[in-house]
Amino acid sequence: MMNDQEKLLKYLVSVEKLAEEILSDNKEIILLDKRRNLNREALRDISKSGQSKCLVTVGSVLVKHDIEATKSLLEADQKQLNIDINKLRSDLKVKVNNLRDLEMQPPVPGLMLAPLSAKEAIGLSRAGMM
Repeated sequence: MMNDQEKLLKYLVSVEKLAEEILSDNKEIILLDKRRNLNREALRDISKSGQSKCLVTVGSVLVKHDIEATKSLLEADQKQLNIDINKLRSDLKVKVNNLRDLEMQPPVPGLMLAPLSAKEAIGLSRAGMM
């Protein structure tokens, strides 16, 4: 009887742990997406302004910085944020399927779908299938 309780406890701990990871990853995606939107807004404002210098916040300090250098910093940050968000989203799909496996439910239909690449789209259009 004790063995069954230990198995059940291990099962519940693993399910709860995986569910907590899924929730924390989802919150992380939301935070990174908010930061990405703020960067996008900053890039838009910088491109609209006709100034040569701008104020950039570094921690709690405001620094006067060149517009072009600021643009390149923001664009590099945007690229890194996109990479991080896409990695978290792909890991999240795997974790959701693992959780559904633990719960003995079928995987979410269409969760692992990916868009056609440019080569695949060209091949389908040449074959007359698109």
